[in-house]
Amino acid sequence: MINKERLENLTQEVWKGAIKLRGKFKAKDYPSVILPMIMIRRIECVLEEKREAFKNAILAKTPNIDNEILQKRIKIQEQNEPFYNKSNWILKGILDESASQVETNFRDYINSYSSNIDDIIDKFDYRNWVTQMVKASRLSSIIQLVAEEDLSPKRLSNIEMGYVYENLLQLFSQDDAKDTGEHFTPREIIRIMVDLMEIDFDPETATKAISIYDPACGTGGMLSIAKEHLADKAKSGKALKNVEDLVLLNGQELLPQNYALCKADMIIKGESHVNITHGNSLIPEIESIDEVGDLHAGSEFDYMISNPPFGVDWSEYKNHVEKLKDSRYKGYLTPVNDGALLFLMTMIEKMKPKEKGGSKIAILFNGSPLSNGDATQSESEIRRYILEHNLLDTIVMLPDQMFYNTGIYTYIWLLSNHKPESKKDKVLIINARQQFEKEPKSFGNKRNRITNEHRRWINEQFENRTETEHSKLFHIKDFAYHKVEVVFWQEDENGKQIWINEDFEVKLSNANAKKRFELYGDYEMLIDIVSPFEKNESIPIHFKYDGKKPMETMVVEQIKKKVHELKQDSAKEIKLWFEQRSKAISYYHRHYIVDNEYIPFDRTQNDKKAFINAFLAKEIDYQIITWKEYDQLGYEILPNKYFYKYQEPIPSDDLIKEFWKLEEEAEKLLNEIREL
Repeated sequence: MINKERLENLTQEVWKGAIKLRGKFKAKDYPSVILPMIMIRRIECVLEEKREAFKNAILAKTPNIDNEILQKRIKIQEQNEPFYNKSNWILKGILDESASQVETNFRDYINSYSSNIDDIIDKFDYRNWVTQMVKASRLSSIIQLVAEEDLSPKRLSNIEMGYVYENLLQLFSQDDAKDTGEHFTPREIIRIMVDLMEIDFDPETATKAISIYDPACGTGGMLSIAKEHLADKAKSGKALKNVEDLVLLNGQELLPQNYALCKADMIIKGESHVNITHGNSLIPEIESIDEVGDLHAGSEFDYMISNPPFGVDWSEYKNHVEKLKDSRYKGYLTPVNDGALLFLMTMIEKMKPKEKGGSKIAILFNGSPLSNGDATQSESEIRRYILEHNLLDTIVMLPDQMFYNTGIYTYIWLLSNHKPESKKDKVLIINARQQFEKEPKSFGNKRNRITNEHRRWINEQFENRTETEHSKLFHIKDFAYHKVEVVFWQEDENGKQIWINEDFEVKLSNANAKKRFELYGDYEMLIDIVSPFEKNESIPIHFKYDGKKPMETMVVEQIKKKVHELKQDSAKEIKLWFEQRSKAISYYHRHYIVDNEYIPFDRTQNDKKAFINAFLAKEIDYQIITWKEYDQLGYEILPNKYFYKYQEPIPSDDLIKEFWKLEEEAEKLLNEIREL
């Protein structure tokens, strides 16, 4: 069991050290300065454990070995490990030397790491930050912050280190008043996602490798927990080795810091079959683009799991994303302020075809991908693609206040391209909103937690796949709707059809007049022209437009009738005269309302036109002039609606009693204050 109080204390110790940076560094720089130092100390602690083990093994065979030779042998053995440091430095030893040599010795120390650790240091841009720390006279104090902190795996598991890191990241982001939309995924949610994927891998008998992929892998928590889930099933050393050798982890991360931390974590855990890359998963990797794109393009994976950033803004690389519009994204791009569904389409592109065994996806979303976007718009069209291709299997509604940086509700989507016949065209929605208990101690906004008992409950709903109070089965077309543009004639309170007079708000031309005629039918034109012939006089023109003659012709005819001075002028001259005059133009027409109606799709209807006519007649009390359906069905998923339960409002008498009770309590408090 994770000791959250101990982790919180450790977080606060580091945070207090970070506070000392005020005035020397901006809050947004804290992660760049402190987090790499924590990871360096973590790696150092792992190496210290390994060196001690090498030392004991050598001394067991050669008890009287010379110390200098012993140290050389330890170094040789260390360099056969997945990572190592060629120098003899440790952080504490650097501080024990002359203060004037701290920078030189620290640079020698970090430059002596193996290439995989050096890549991590580069992604942190840490050599540059060392320069900044030296200029601010803070290098020694930042090293001191962690130099003697026990960050060894014996004291802190990899999961616990993840918690400490994310707690610090939360504090840093809060201090900078900045929300990037990235939210560390609680381990219990990851475990639910892994459970639902039902990974087909028995550690005891497995002979075939499986691949797991995350396009926004962050610090690697999703991938690590997925593998741990399989390792937990191992009952023998052989089974554990099967997990290590046959479970292949793949991922990509955009933020250099997160990528560096993920790589460091994987190296520390001794992961030998891992492919974590640094780049942007939403754009192509081509020479004409200077930004690193999807380095897993063209690959296929057995299982995919991800918590992409909520509401990720992709406007900065819009031109690059558009290069994949007609391939990966099926012709539809989401609004630039929310690219969540683009991550899902990136994963769908990497699904193995059915004949190769197919693939499963578990992805965590907020509420936006469920219903944002109208019919024919990108989000709806992506949902249509997913549903009509029978990919969506299950959605789980999770409790709120589960995340450290946000209290919003979230949803697990489970997809598969090899659903059994019993699941064909069916989607299960599980309402797990109440499956939580309160955290004994809050972690930021995380006030709720899901226990193993709650996980079992969710798994039971998923496996039973039956209609209950908390789970419902839907046909894919249950999420579809017709979007219909309706024109109807508005009526007054007495049921009389209304005519209205309003300004002709655009240029009075044949095309504009015809367009309004096509909508309203015949109407009356009212034109009031300021007269150039009589001071303070106007020339009123009033005629009915029925679409038989061009509007401009009718205006010329009316002016010739009304204005004696222009009777002999040509039509061209009158048009020019009209255009040059100040005038007020209005028209009197039927009061038509143009509105959109959203009509649930009915799988039982045979005559769509008759079905829509009947629905509109039932829903709209006024005379319907025309209606037109949009080209495609819209698709939206509304979990809250499906599980809504009506609750009787509190009686007004009870509310009044409660109000007076509160009033009495307030008066009592005021009296106590007055007596102080």
